[in-house]
Amino acid sequence: MSYTKEDIIRKVKEEDIEFIRLQFTDIFGQLKNVAITASQIEKAVNNQIMFDGSSIEGFVRIDESDQYLYPDLDSFAVFPWRPSHGKVARLICDVYNPDGTPFVGDPRNVLKRALKKAADMGYDAFNVGPEAEFFLFQTDDEGKPTIKTNDEAGYFDLGPLDHGEGTRREICMALEQMGFEIEASHHEVAQGQHEIDFKYADALHTADNIMTFKLAVKTLAQKNGLHATFMPKPIFGINGSGMHTNMSLFKNGRNVFYDPDGEKGLSKEAYSFIAGLLAHVKGMAAVTNPLVNSYKRLVPGYEAPCYLAWSASNRSALIRIPAARGQATRVELRSPDPACNPYLELAVCLAAGLDGIEKGMTPPAEVTENIFAMDDAARKAHGIDALPGSLDEAIAALEADQLILDTLGDHVAANYIEGKKKEWDEFRTRVSSWEREKYIINY
Repeated sequence: MSYTKEDIIRKVKEEDIEFIRLQFTDIFGQLKNVAITASQIEKAVNNQIMFDGSSIEGFVRIDESDQYLYPDLDSFAVFPWRPSHGKVARLICDVYNPDGTPFVGDPRNVLKRALKKAADMGYDAFNVGPEAEFFLFQTDDEGKPTIKTNDEAGYFDLGPLDHGEGTRREICMALEQMGFEIEASHHEVAQGQHEIDFKYADALHTADNIMTFKLAVKTLAQKNGLHATFMPKPIFGINGSGMHTNMSLFKNGRNVFYDPDGEKGLSKEAYSFIAGLLAHVKGMAAVTNPLVNSYKRLVPGYEAPCYLAWSASNRSALIRIPAARGQATRVELRSPDPACNPYLELAVCLAAGLDGIEKGMTPPAEVTENIFAMDDAARKAHGIDALPGSLDEAIAALEADQLILDTLGDHVAANYIEGKKKEWDEFRTRVSSWEREKYIINY
């Protein structure tokens, strides 16, 4: 929906909105906000709200801390889970420097730069549809999360086995009130695991929607005494949570991935986009799969793709081409997980695909066999490489991929890599319960 400044000022007054949250996202994908009262709304829509950027990890140093929030007026929405009296609304913001220039460390700005590159190449839309999975866990007497689900359901099951069904329904209704179009909602493979799919949109809108989706899921789960997590692999031995990312490029309103005369109904640009993703997917991994825990999901046997291959049907491949053709033709990257920063994830996906198109890259042959069933020799014979096996390997791959570094920009890349190296070092030097159980008696 499109709003003017006057529309928003009027709605705040007429709808008894008392607080407005000016939201933005840090480079590690954490949602932040500055809350203002209704009396400050005019200042907010005129880009006059300032905050201390030095308090946000990876933003700016303390000697250059003043930054401004520029609201995207079309993102105005009322939180449906807040009280009807004294409502709370939100505006998603871009971060700007005091001199009126966009802040290079703002993830939303990183995605906007990638979209400008696509526009300069003649593409007028990059549409994305995400499939974000999550777990719902019970909480203990202190309200802290457990890993109990009280849930015996499986893929597509429903109540009474699916105890999260009621919460899932509330989430869907709340999101629809905020303007989402919910396409599907179902139980996933693992106990306590769920998926809610919402309609694709342009990349910037989709990234905003992913952040709103996470907030709604966590807030409404907490309201119902549950804990929602987008952690990729919370429990050993069962499936982890992914965020399959469906992408399509448009030029003059036409889906450029579709060619009725092309092999499998795909255009040369579609094949080059696939090749670009495969060429850079290892360098992207620290962005698409940003946690130490992400690499516990990317292992064979749990439906998570960890081998570099593409297919028009094979779900064990990293990149899949769903059956729909025409305007619905799309490329599905199956490795990302929902812990990623969606602005950075979509920026690097787009940059990699565009690089493939610019250079006229050709992907390897399609792999139709079950890659998980192959042994190392068979994969080697097919020329199938693997994703990084750890966050440490992923950081090294990122540092070696100049295109991905350039897409992030010097500021984001340097601060992101520094933060991820600290995370790896913290993990590397900690003693886990597995180590104690394995070694403390025998040694």
